[in-house]
Amino acid sequence: MKKSQYNQKLTPEKAAEGINAIKSNAHSLIDDAELLYKHGRYERATALSILAVEEAGKVSIIRSILMEDDQKELNKEWKRFRNHLDKNWGLAFFEAVQKGNNHFDELKYLLSDEKSKKSFEYLKQLAFYTEYFKNKNWSTPDKIIDKDLATSILRSAKVFVGGKKSSVSTKEELELWVKHLKPVWKKNNTLMKQAVINFYKEAEENGILSSKANAIHAIDFLL
Repeated sequence: MKKSQYNQKLTPEKAAEGINAIKSNAHSLIDDAELLYKHGRYERATALSILAVEEAGKVSIIRSILMEDDQKELNKEWKRFRNHLDKNWGLAFFEAVQKGNNHFDELKYLLSDEKSKKSFEYLKQLAFYTEYFKNKNWSTPDKIIDKDLATSILRSAKVFVGGKKSSVSTKEELELWVKHLKPVWKKNNTLMKQAVINFYKEAEENGILSSKANAIHAIDFLL
């Protein structure tokens, strides 16, 4: 399996194909989670909700892959693409937004917050498997996951996965994304923020935005 895994550059066209496939699969996982939830299968509904967030988290990594030319950096990004912990920060992101953190500078720490990532990975494992704890008690998924927790995780996952159309997901958008972001990629935050805003402004002017996100939303979030 590993020998057949791709780890090279992506074209905007192939990146767009990948993002569409990712979004479709994430929505399929949400649909399955909702089906299980409706039948009272809260443990597996929770696990599938977390899996949906992990799948949707691949979208931003695809955009990062587009920025890289160096093979070492490409290897790192493809490793992130296939690593569960690097993609389940989305639930912590949603929790932080619910607490009133609405701007990039208040949320960027979540991208490297290993504690949050590991907690949701562990919760996913507990939703599938039995465990034996230091207090010498056995745990089963139904003892850990109740309806309230399943409701919260599923709701958060649906928001993070979003609609079936994603911004910066078409070939045309991604070409423009590369145009604005690549020259300032991994440089200081001010330059990168301005590049994102410039992208949305030009995409709006060209009429190629595929979602409701626009320059005003970008400015509000970033600045």
